[in-house]
Amino acid sequence: MLRTTIIASLLVSSAIGLAIATPAAAGTTERAREAIAAAEAKIHTAESLGAYGDAPRNIAEARAALAAAQRDFDNDHRDRAIEDGVRAQGLADAAIGISQQHKNDALASAHEAQRATVDAARDQVAAARGQAASAQDQAVSAQQQAATAQQQAEAANARADAAEQSAAASAAEAAAARNAAAIAAATPPPAPQVETTTTTTKPAHRTTHTTVTRRTTTTGVTSTPSDQVTTTTKVTPQ
Repeated sequence: MLRTTIIASLLVSSAIGLAIATPAAAGTTERAREAIAAAEAKIHTAESLGAYGDAPRNIAEARAALAAAQRDFDNDHRDRAIEDGVRAQGLADAAIGISQQHKNDALASAHEAQRATVDAARDQVAAARGQAASAQDQAVSAQQQAATAQQQAEAANARADAAEQSAAASAAEAAAARNAAAIAAATPPPAPQVETTTTTTKPAHRTTHTTVTRRTTTTGVTSTPSDQVTTTTKVTPQ
């Protein structure tokens, strides 16, 4: 409110200064018309910018001052009409300043909101990219885990197959051993092999006879009293 009052005062002072600085040759009547016309134009401008803050009150006061200026002019009070017209211009300028400031603030707020929206969108894009990268990493890790699990399963299957084959081989060996034991138990042992060697020594020559049989035999040798006889018997189990 204080700022608005100061602005209005400055604008009124400026308008009064401009009105006073107008060449006197233009005449009081012409200057009064110009003040009233300028006030009307500024009031229309203030109304077109919208009513914000104290602007509506300033516009109302400007219109009242304009009406007073018009009455003064109609009553041939030219100097008073000029003053009222200048005062109406100052009030209109104050309303214009308030409306313009509001528009500037709204524009700055809109720009700030736009920047915030853009920043938020960038953050969302970055977050989405980060999530996509994380999901891709998780997918790669899952694929690697699946490949490792498959390799482990294949290795386990190979070990199971090898163990099954080893068990089958052991079972076959055990069955063969049992069959061999059964056959050995059902077959009687063979008769031992007997080898008998008889050596007869004579003065003039020596004669050796060897007889091999599957069964135990008795060999008789007849010799003369002058012969030397040696008999050797060897039994070989079957």
